[in-house]
Amino acid sequence: MDHTALFADAASRPVEAARHVLDGLSPDALHTLPDGRGNSIAWLVWHAARQQDVQVAALRGGPEVWESGGWAGRVGVDRGAGDFGFGDGVDQVQALRIADADALLAYLAAVADDLTAYTASITAAELDDVVDTAWTPHVTRGVRLVSVIDDAVAHLGQAAYVRGLVEGWSVGY
Repeated sequence: MDHTALFADAASRPVEAARHVLDGLSPDALHTLPDGRGNSIAWLVWHAARQQDVQVAALRGGPEVWESGGWAGRVGVDRGAGDFGFGDGVDQVQALRIADADALLAYLAAVADDLTAYTASITAAELDDVVDTAWTPHVTRGVRLVSVIDDAVAHLGQAAYVRGLVEGWSVGY
């Protein structure tokens, strides 16, 4: 398997997890904060997509899918470029309201497609390029790509857990 097929498979996994988590979910459950202070499913899925979008756009040097696709209006979240919720407190999490869960899933899928297209446009050797020297060891393009996918997977796991708390639901695998 080459790197393009590997990244395409990995990028699709958060989308499939989100599809299961969001299927049949009520708007109330989508926005419930566990114990009144945990992250809602809406925020977790939105953040999973946004952090990936922001970081891949930085790697490829172009606009975020959020901007180019007009997703703020489509999803109903008035947050601009570069804002992916890092550091949000309870008030910000509670204020994030998704107008259309299907649009949120479509945004996550568009972000995964963007990552897949980006990784298809680079060579395997380019995965070793250092893209961030603020960390020790320095972060390569490949490590950053794995990191954004890993973060999305982790947040979708949290979203599934929150749905279990809110509705007694399980993934059913």
